[in-house]
Amino acid sequence: MDILKQTATTLGREIESGKLDPVDLCEAHIEAIEAHPNTPKIFTEVTKARARSEALATQKRAKTGSRKGNLDGVPVSWKDLFDSAGVQTEAGSDLLKDRVPDCDADVLSTASLGGSVCIGKTHMSELAFSGLGYNPVKQTPPCVNDAEAVPGGSSSGAAASVAFGLAPLAIGSDTGGSVRIPSAWNDLVGLKTTSGRVSLKGVVPLCAKFDTVGPLCRSVEDAAHALALLEGGKAADLSGASLKGARIGVLRTVAFDMIEDEPQNGFEQSLSRLKAASAEVSDIVFKPLVELLTYSPILFASEAYGTWKSVIEKAPEKMFPEILERFRGGADFTAADYVAAWLEVDRIRAEWCAIAAGYDAIVLPTAPILPPNLKRLKTDHSYYVKMNLLALRNTRIGNLLGLCALTLPTGVPSTGISLMGQPMQEERLLRIGRAAEIAIQG
Repeated sequence: MDILKQTATTLGREIESGKLDPVDLCEAHIEAIEAHPNTPKIFTEVTKARARSEALATQKRAKTGSRKGNLDGVPVSWKDLFDSAGVQTEAGSDLLKDRVPDCDADVLSTASLGGSVCIGKTHMSELAFSGLGYNPVKQTPPCVNDAEAVPGGSSSGAAASVAFGLAPLAIGSDTGGSVRIPSAWNDLVGLKTTSGRVSLKGVVPLCAKFDTVGPLCRSVEDAAHALALLEGGKAADLSGASLKGARIGVLRTVAFDMIEDEPQNGFEQSLSRLKAASAEVSDIVFKPLVELLTYSPILFASEAYGTWKSVIEKAPEKMFPEILERFRGGADFTAADYVAAWLEVDRIRAEWCAIAAGYDAIVLPTAPILPPNLKRLKTDHSYYVKMNLLALRNTRIGNLLGLCALTLPTGVPSTGISLMGQPMQEERLLRIGRAAEIAIQG
């Protein structure tokens, strides 16, 4: 068994059975990280001392039959916006250079208490404000399927750490698609949790009303156990998950505009497999979606700039100009604009919930495009803007509607199918997601 390619839950079961020593597992990942040529582009820091200490503690628990859960002893990478005591946490920006928190973020602390092994911190888009993963200020991680392309963001290093076999599980954040886009482009499973479900204390913010925490991993089972790890709770029961009679709605509106052939093909192939697994599939045309998306710049940019204005304007020259421009776009809107936009979004959310209540999940392509070319992003401003907006368009729907969402690989490289569930219904979504995963994998 190649332990660098296994799911996190498989590794957990191997530890439980006594077939795998968590210290050996930790050392195997540290060795892989040290040997990998892209490690400097993926990790901001490899927390070897902490990882070894936590692995030793979990080894003792495994020997005494007192493991704390399935992921006790499993290495986890953390996006560099989660505070980690004594370790630089800079959120991909020189504005926060040499920032060292005194304590862990709540979710990191909870996961550590649950036995996870913190293997390191990962690179990300600057202040999490891009869906592409290109960060010339720090590092741009690689895409597993295309060395010439970006990996997706903003949880770019998180995705790369799992895709390249350097961590079995990564924790990222998702404000407009930052877990799901890099997951899709690197053939991973990604879970966007409902806003307010997982603690944000100790997480460097972008837009607090939209920021969420979620895992990037190799299976739906991993996602279920990772959510439990982050909350200190119990994982969703996925046993017997089936699509027979499941009601699946296909969001056919704007989500398919300007879609490239590969994402289209990956989605349609996956949809055919869901139908073959006896799911009841029907199209949905939700006309308010077009209006909903027009509120994105008002809500995201206004809150982001309001949160960061004082820090940004003290040293704007330290920022990547494309990201700086996106933040400053928030200055174009008034407080009245912001309040009015939220009133409309709340109205549309209510309309959506009434329609979506008749379905077990709503599906759409995770991203309508493949990972864009890095070289062109560096030199072509209009291309950068267009690709960033397209990358984020479909995933942002779930954030604006306040939903939980899960992306699964389709089998076509760097494409994903997303399943959206109702707010705070992650366990139900994960069961449907597990059944969909089985169907898609054949």
